[in-house]
Amino acid sequence: MPQVLTTLATITCPHAGPGTSLPSSNHGMVNGGVVLVEGDTGTLGCLFPVPCTSYTLKSMGLNSTKIGGKRVILVTDLNTSITGLPLTMIEHHKVLDDSTVAAIPAGQSAPPITPAMADMTPPVVTATPPTAVFNTTTQMPATIPITFTLATAFPMQWSLVWINVPDAKSKDLTNGVPGAMPAPLGGSWPSGALTVVLNLSLPFLSTLSPGLHYFYMTGVSQRGLTGIAQCVLTAS
Repeated sequence: MPQVLTTLATITCPHAGPGTSLPSSNHGMVNGGVVLVEGDTGTLGCLFPVPCTSYTLKSMGLNSTKIGGKRVILVTDLNTSITGLPLTMIEHHKVLDDSTVAAIPAGQSAPPITPAMADMTPPVVTATPPTAVFNTTTQMPATIPITFTLATAFPMQWSLVWINVPDAKSKDLTNGVPGAMPAPLGGSWPSGALTVVLNLSLPFLSTLSPGLHYFYMTGVSQRGLTGIAQCVLTAS
């Protein structure tokens, strides 16, 4: 299994903002770092116009180790910033978590690691086009389709986030909003290759404040690894 996450880890948001984790207890230590558990929080020094300011750690339930009744976080557990964007987490100690999803009955061996859990290749995610322009005066173009392609051997889910820089807001578009509907909806990723088309129609585009609008697609594998792509729309 991958490394357990500690306060020694380098954690960054997609904008390279550095993270500082705040452990809820000091009951577990690895090479001088405090082991982090579900519910622990952290702050991010993100300088993006709509900053990723913080995070709350969650376990994917892929290990059975607990400290104080809370699951230990693995470096590969999917975690996101408060804006919904995935965190990059890199550990610097050498200790791995060798537990399993459930406790092993006495006298029995641990089951072999499944191919999905052994997979350490992040999903490949692309956005076409990578940039787009909408003219708020002429109200053209009337529609803007953005095609995201995702690929991994062991898919789990996807999410779509809109970062509205002019209004300093972020919005989850995984289930769509009026005028900005992805197809398919909902974040399900049932097979290895998936195409998600985000259709931005005029009722949505006409509400955009002038400036930059980021549409981030994140693909997540069963191991918790992520791939991310963005389309940057300029409303002029």
